[in-house]
Amino acid sequence: MKTFGASTINFFLNLKPDFHLPDTLQFLLPYQNKMAKEATEKFYGKYYNDRNKRTFIIGINPGRFGAGTTGISFTDPIMLEDECKIKNSFLKKSELSSTFIYNVIKEYCGVESFYSKFFLTSVCPIGFIKNGKNINYYDDKILLQTSRNFIVKSIKTQIEFGAGNKAAICLGEGKNYQYLKKLNEEMKFFKEIIPIAHPRYIMQYKRKKVEEYFTKYLKLLTEVIEKNN
Repeated sequence: MKTFGASTINFFLNLKPDFHLPDTLQFLLPYQNKMAKEATEKFYGKYYNDRNKRTFIIGINPGRFGAGTTGISFTDPIMLEDECKIKNSFLKKSELSSTFIYNVIKEYCGVESFYSKFFLTSVCPIGFIKNGKNINYYDDKILLQTSRNFIVKSIKTQIEFGAGNKAAICLGEGKNYQYLKKLNEEMKFFKEIIPIAHPRYIMQYKRKKVEEYFTKYLKLLTEVIEKNN
């Protein structure tokens, strides 16, 4: 039986879209990059080298400066090196969501303990670019339709790594939650999906209330771990 880390590495490094994009969009595929492959192998080999179950925290899809660069959800090159202690040659550019998440991790229990309990991922593990900018899977009607089977298959595969199936956290209280909640009602991935504001939304629009959101995140992390135990 593979470890959680080996299964994750195998999944991400062999990730290939099996659906077509509208002409205006492009795939964001970090695992075609040698440095992202190496970072992925080192990260999941370091923090997930066991068969323990994890509570899933589910974002939207990779963006250019976080997982779209490093291959690791909500982890920009700076956090990968400074917090995860994995040296890398990526351009050291910070990403808002990554900054918020790692501040939460630091406050909650630290990197090693956090990753022993949680698995950060996305509804769609592949990102998308439109006119050089990030686009969410739900922002294009055609993309939303064509990616559905791929999304379902990807979530099912990741759950098999070792998911606590009583509750999962959804990052985003709007469209991401609405889509995931509806999909979960149909597919029964988890008994419960609990939403919380997305880190980018907080950092971009609610900066003055960051401390309040830290408190909300810490409370929810504790509650969901208890549900899954």
